[in-house]
Amino acid sequence: MSFNNNLTNELNLLSQFNLSNEQDGIKVHQDAASELISAAEKLHDKGLITQKDGGYLTDLGRKAAEHTQALSFILK
Repeated sequence: MSFNNNLTNELNLLSQFNLSNEQDGIKVHQDAASELISAAEKLHDKGLITQKDGGYLTDLGRKAAEHTQALSFILK
Protein backbone atom coordinates (compact mmCIF):
# COMPACT_ATOMS: atom_id res chain seq x y z
CA MET A 1 0.00 0.00 0.00
CA SER A 2 1.47 3.33 -1.01
CA PHE A 3 0.76 6.68 0.61
CA ASN A 4 -1.52 8.53 -1.79
CA ASN A 5 -2.46 12.18 -1.30
CA ASN A 6 -5.61 11.34 0.67
CA LEU A 7 -3.75 9.13 3.12
CA THR A 8 -0.97 11.69 3.45
CA ASN A 9 -3.56 14.36 4.31
CA GLU A 10 -5.02 12.11 7.00
CA LEU A 11 -1.56 11.41 8.45
CA ASN A 12 -0.76 15.13 8.44
CA LEU A 13 -3.97 15.86 10.33
CA LEU A 14 -3.22 13.14 12.90
CA SER A 15 0.19 14.71 13.44
CA GLN A 16 -1.51 17.97 14.50
CA PHE A 17 -2.91 16.48 17.71
CA ASN A 18 -1.15 17.27 20.99
CA LEU A 19 -0.59 13.86 22.54
CA SER A 20 0.59 15.28 25.86
CA ASN A 21 -2.86 16.77 26.60
CA GLU A 22 -6.04 14.85 25.80
CA GLN A 23 -8.06 18.03 26.38
CA ASP A 24 -6.54 19.59 23.25
CA GLY A 25 -8.67 18.87 20.25
CA ILE A 26 -8.60 20.40 16.81
CA LYS A 27 -11.16 22.24 14.72
CA VAL A 28 -11.18 22.16 10.92
CA HIS A 29 -13.04 25.27 9.86
CA GLN A 30 -15.39 25.43 6.87
CA ASP A 31 -13.00 27.75 5.04
CA ALA A 32 -10.06 25.32 5.39
CA ALA A 33 -8.60 23.65 2.32
CA SER A 34 -10.96 21.04 0.90
CA GLU A 35 -8.27 18.37 1.35
CA LEU A 36 -8.13 19.10 5.09
CA ILE A 37 -11.91 19.00 5.43
CA SER A 38 -12.01 15.70 3.55
CA ALA A 39 -9.22 14.23 5.69
CA ALA A 40 -11.10 15.12 8.89
CA GLU A 41 -14.30 13.55 7.56
CA LYS A 42 -12.44 10.36 6.62
CA LEU A 43 -10.76 10.13 10.01
CA HIS A 44 -14.17 10.51 11.65
CA ASP A 45 -15.68 7.85 9.40
CA LYS A 46 -12.84 5.52 10.41
CA GLY A 47 -13.56 6.17 14.09
CA LEU A 48 -10.28 7.98 14.79
CA ILE A 49 -11.71 11.39 15.76
CA THR A 50 -14.94 12.33 17.50
CA GLN A 51 -16.33 14.92 15.07
CA LYS A 52 -16.40 15.31 11.30
CA ASP A 53 -14.67 18.67 11.70
CA GLY A 54 -12.04 17.51 14.18
CA GLY A 55 -12.83 17.22 17.84
CA TYR A 56 -10.80 14.82 19.94
CA LEU A 57 -8.99 11.58 19.30
CA THR A 58 -10.81 8.35 20.06
CA ASP A 59 -8.81 5.57 21.74
CA LEU A 60 -8.03 4.11 18.32
CA GLY A 61 -7.25 7.59 17.00
CA ARG A 62 -4.78 8.17 19.81
CA LYS A 63 -2.93 4.98 18.89
CA ALA A 64 -2.90 6.03 15.24
CA ALA A 65 -1.65 9.51 16.12
CA GLU A 66 1.07 8.06 18.35
CA HIS A 67 2.28 5.83 15.52
CA THR A 68 2.03 8.65 12.99
CA GLN A 69 4.02 11.05 15.13
CA ALA A 70 6.61 8.38 15.99
CA LEU A 71 7.08 7.54 12.33
CA SER A 72 7.46 11.20 11.46
CA PHE A 73 10.11 11.56 14.17
CA ILE A 74 12.01 8.47 12.95
CA LEU A 75 11.99 9.59 9.31
CA LYS A 76 13.20 13.08 10.12
